[in-house]
Amino acid sequence: MDWSRAELLDVLDLAEEMREKISSEFKGKSVVTLYEKPSTRTRVSFEAGIVEMGGHPMYIDASTTQLSRGESVKDMALVLDRYVEMFVARVYKHEFLEEYAKWSKKPVINALSDRFHPCQALADVLTIIRKKKGKVKVAFIGDGNNNVTHSLMLASSLLGFDMAVGCPKELTPDQEVVEKAAKNHQENGGSLTITNDPEEAANDADVIYADVWVSMGNTDREKRLEILKPYQVNESLVSRAKPDYIFMHCLPAHIGEEVTKKVIYSKNSVVFDQAENRLHAQKGLMKYLAGQKG
Repeated sequence: MDWSRAELLDVLDLAEEMREKISSEFKGKSVVTLYEKPSTRTRVSFEAGIVEMGGHPMYIDASTTQLSRGESVKDMALVLDRYVEMFVARVYKHEFLEEYAKWSKKPVINALSDRFHPCQALADVLTIIRKKKGKVKVAFIGDGNNNVTHSLMLASSLLGFDMAVGCPKELTPDQEVVEKAAKNHQENGGSLTITNDPEEAANDADVIYADVWVSMGNTDREKRLEILKPYQVNESLVSRAKPDYIFMHCLPAHIGEEVTKKVIYSKNSVVFDQAENRLHAQKGLMKYLAGQKG
C-alpha cells in the first residue's frame, strides 16, 4: 500500500540480480519465519532463499510459541529483535504484522495475511515482466476481495499495467485498495476495471489469473462455490484472451473448481515458473531490506 514505483522496480531489479546468485547478506545470522497457516511454496522458498544468502532460517510454528499461552506480540518483537536479522510471518490477521512492526527495529515481511500477499505479487509481476513486453492487460477472475487480488492490483497499478477484476458483486475488492490502485494508475498509467462479467474482464487479456475459491479460514465453502461457479477459468473463457496469453495461479489449485485441467496444464500456463519466481523475488526483497537497515 505504501510502496512507490521506484521501490518496487528496485526490488524487481535485485530479484533478477539474485536469480543465480549465492550471497552473504545473512552470513552468520538468522531469520525467523513464523507460521500460523500451513505452507509449501512460501516456507520452502523463504528457507532456500535465506540459505542462499548465507543465513540460517528458523522455522517456528506459532502454536508452539509463547503466543499460544498469552505472550503479547509486543514482547515477542522486543525479544526476537535481539536474536535475528529479519522477521517473516504468515498469519491469519494483518493486524498481527502491524503490531509486530510497531515494536520491531528489524525488517518485517508479510508472507501472507488476510488482507495482502505482497510476496506473491512480487513473484507475479516478475513473471509477467519476463514473459510479456510492452503494454500488458492482467485479468483476475474469481474472488476480488482476497489477499492475492489486493496485492496484485497494487503491484500492477505501480507498473502501469491495465488490470481487470472479474468477480461477483458479493466479493468486490476492498474499497481502500481500489482507491489506492486508482491513484497509482493516475500516476503510472494503465487502468483498473472491476466487473461482474468474467468474459468482459478476460477480453484481450495478456494474463489470465485465478486463485482458489475457498481459502484457509473460510467457513462458507458451499455458498462461495455457488457464487463463484460462473467464474471458472476454462477453455471458453480463455478463448477471449489474446492467443499468446499466459495463465497464472498462485497455487495450490483446486482443479475442476476455479480452473480446469486443460487450462492449468496447457502450453499457455506459466504456474511453475511463477512458483519458482517466489524464490528470486523474495531474495531480492530480503537483499533490499538488508540494505535499508540503519
